[in-house]
Amino acid sequence: MIQDVRLQIREFASPAAQKLGIGKISDFADIILLSLVFFTTVHNSFSPAVSGVLFPVSYGKAGKRARNNWDIRVASLVHAILIIFLAGRCLNLPSLDQNRAFGWHEDAGFVIAISTGYFIWDTLESIVHFSDIGFVIHGISCLLIYGLSLTPFVPYYAVRFLFWELSTVFLNIHWFLDKTGKTGSTLQLANGIFLITTFFCARCVWGAMMSYDFFVTLNSVYDQVLTPYLVIYGGGNVLLQGLNWFWFTKMIVALAKRFQGKPSGHKVVNGKTKM
Repeated sequence: MIQDVRLQIREFASPAAQKLGIGKISDFADIILLSLVFFTTVHNSFSPAVSGVLFPVSYGKAGKRARNNWDIRVASLVHAILIIFLAGRCLNLPSLDQNRAFGWHEDAGFVIAISTGYFIWDTLESIVHFSDIGFVIHGISCLLIYGLSLTPFVPYYAVRFLFWELSTVFLNIHWFLDKTGKTGSTLQLANGIFLITTFFCARCVWGAMMSYDFFVTLNSVYDQVLTPYLVIYGGGNVLLQGLNWFWFTKMIVALAKRFQGKPSGHKVVNGKTKM
């Protein structure tokens, strides 16, 4: 029965996929939908239930907006840990390396589909509970880039750019330490060092290397690629790299402020803070 439902979802998505020219979307439509449902459930059900029990003060006594922001972070953390593991399994696929622009492998498609579903949730959440235009732009850009990778187009780079999520793990931990009264603590300092290191290495250094390689590949096949793809991938790459450096400087400033003077002790802050 489950297999029948999955086939029906794929068949339902097929006409739209063909019309849009994103052929592989229909093959993974069920995975995209399942991913969307999964992260929505983590956000709306799993996190409130578990967080309320584990953190009765920091979470339980927080306001509605603060709890929602906490739940968003839980979903983000789950995605980051899951996708790093899955993307790591796709780094040495010969079919992708042999053709970095149009090469394809089902394992890469599976990983990209999961992230596509996640970024659908992320984009909708950023719009519904709007707090910063940067998060909306980031969500839409990632959704377009990963969704269109199912054309297929540059899945070789898609799985590699997912390693940006390595810093997201420590960013969310840093945020949770703030909310549980550990601001300025030794634990937060250690996590901050990991955060800065992984963000700089994975996003700024590795990201720049992959971006350069990506543009070399794009230049070699630009006459085979539709103009919208050139604009979305070229512009999106520059935009996301710019956001990485912008957020990196903000993190440096924020971390410096947290560790000026004595630690702030065990004060619980329930307001909404995003970097």
